[in-house]
Amino acid sequence: MSGPTLYRLPVARGNTAAGIYLGAVGAVAVIVFLSIWAVTQLTAYRLHFHQALGAPLVTIGTPHLELLGPAAVLIAILGVGGLMMPPWRSTAVMLFVLAGALLALRVGPLYAPFNFFVWWWRLGDARGTEEIWRQGAWLVSVPSHAAVFVAIVVAVRRARRLTGPTDTHGSARWATRADLTAAGLVGGTSGVYVGAWAEKQETLYLRHDGPQHVLAFAPSRSGKGVGLVLPTLLSWPSSVVVNDIKGENWALTAGWRRDRLGSVCLKFHPTAADGSSARYNPLLEVRPWPDDVRDAQLIADMLIDPDGQGSRDHWDLTAHDLLVGTILHVLYAERQKNLHGCLTLLSDPTRTIESTLTTMLKTVHDPERQYGWVDGVGHPTRTHPAVSGAARALLNKSDNERSSVVSSAVKFLNLYRDPVVARNTATSDFAVRDLMHHDRRVSLYLTIPPSDIYRTRPLLRLLLQQIVSRLTETMDFGERQGSHRSRNPILLMLDEFPTLGRMDVLQTALAYLPGYGLIVQDLTQLAHAYGRYEAIISNCHVRVAFAANKVETAKLISDMVGTMTVHKETRTYTGSRLNPVLMHVMASEQETSRPLLTPDEVMRIPDDSAL
Repeated sequence: MSGPTLYRLPVARGNTAAGIYLGAVGAVAVIVFLSIWAVTQLTAYRLHFHQALGAPLVTIGTPHLELLGPAAVLIAILGVGGLMMPPWRSTAVMLFVLAGALLALRVGPLYAPFNFFVWWWRLGDARGTEEIWRQGAWLVSVPSHAAVFVAIVVAVRRARRLTGPTDTHGSARWATRADLTAAGLVGGTSGVYVGAWAEKQETLYLRHDGPQHVLAFAPSRSGKGVGLVLPTLLSWPSSVVVNDIKGENWALTAGWRRDRLGSVCLKFHPTAADGSSARYNPLLEVRPWPDDVRDAQLIADMLIDPDGQGSRDHWDLTAHDLLVGTILHVLYAERQKNLHGCLTLLSDPTRTIESTLTTMLKTVHDPERQYGWVDGVGHPTRTHPAVSGAARALLNKSDNERSSVVSSAVKFLNLYRDPVVARNTATSDFAVRDLMHHDRRVSLYLTIPPSDIYRTRPLLRLLLQQIVSRLTETMDFGERQGSHRSRNPILLMLDEFPTLGRMDVLQTALAYLPGYGLIVQDLTQLAHAYGRYEAIISNCHVRVAFAANKVETAKLISDMVGTMTVHKETRTYTGSRLNPVLMHVMASEQETSRPLLTPDEVMRIPDDSAL
């Protein structure tokens, strides 16, 4: 595999303990030898190469003395070049020694290396030479002792790095500034806030502006609002849909987004009786033939599955067909083209259900025959085939079965008996298309009081279903894979999204669309809505975790951050501990594994911190 190395394993190196020892001894011997030889030549120079010193080792005649200087310079240059190439460094040292010898010959004869000690023994008592021998002894002693000290230090350091630091038991570690920069989280001016990173006196705000989704594990009152949601909403430049339970985000950010970011801010509050809510009619998102049946089926799918449980009995599945036919009939033929109109049609106290079904069966939905509909036997018809088919299928059932099917359908529409909800869904002040293609950016806040969450959940699920479905219908794989053709990229900021129940369209869309910011309290909440083997976490590449309040969530986060390799030094003492000097101390370094954060440490993350 090419690219950056993900971990470090032990590497067989040329250094061994014996090799390091022999190398240190050899280096000391060479330095001492050269020091003695240099002192020998210096002493001969100071004694003017007197005949009493004896015969030199090498003598160069006068005609060749002028060549020694340039030769020494040339050899020294070659030595410098050798130092720059690791394979030639040993040769470079020899070249420097040879250059020094040539310079010494340029000054005078070259004597045997250890002649200094012979001369000191023979001539040490000569008058006027005491200072020469004393200085020579110092010049031999100081470099020799320094060489021994340096050799010991280098040998110890090389011994500790025989294998070097490894990731044998795990390679997890805390990120550095370079890691944050490489991840694209530092220096951005837009994107979703995912945290901050303190470095000395500087605080870097981390923002993610890529196509990957963001998932936050954040229990209630953990600071996710002021740490993630509010900074993002106050700076996100494009369209956004916010699941705003209690309406706090609307109160704190809508004015800023409208005045400073130029966004059209809408609050959909279906239980608001004061007229402050923008109205939204899901039926007006149904497109003309031939897309009308598909759109009506999507609405019916969400109506019969208000909690996202998925499994339905015979009556609910049959009611689905009736709801599809009812929605299409209301859109083509009735005055109230909304879900309250569907409820009114199926529960009209002035006529029987058989009369209603007969009317649906015979109503002219396409008087101009512009859609080219045909009935079951291929004859042209002006009645919508899906409407007539649903009505005929129900009329063919027994009275008891028909009554049960109608009761099931009415049950799924009971929310719209509430006059406030009916008024706020009677028509639309915005369309799903506006979120992506309006001339201005649109900010849609889904504001629901906690007391109405479960009662109005089917309506919110339906709205999000229609938004996500439209996004996935217009995928564009031109400039960026997985993007959608829209003027305004849209961010779905879904706080507490498991309270909406299981939404398969959302789980599936995570694999295709960018722009999701999801917040859950803990793993239990997510598993309750989507099951143990959900695909939410695996499709969210950027994950933010506050202090967990459930052990299951803490274990998951601990597993996510990984395992590190800990290098631990162990010391063994032998002999009496009361001795002033411990003669036998053995130290060894061991490697062991440890989670970067244990589950209990995840649960003890400070309130002002997050992962």
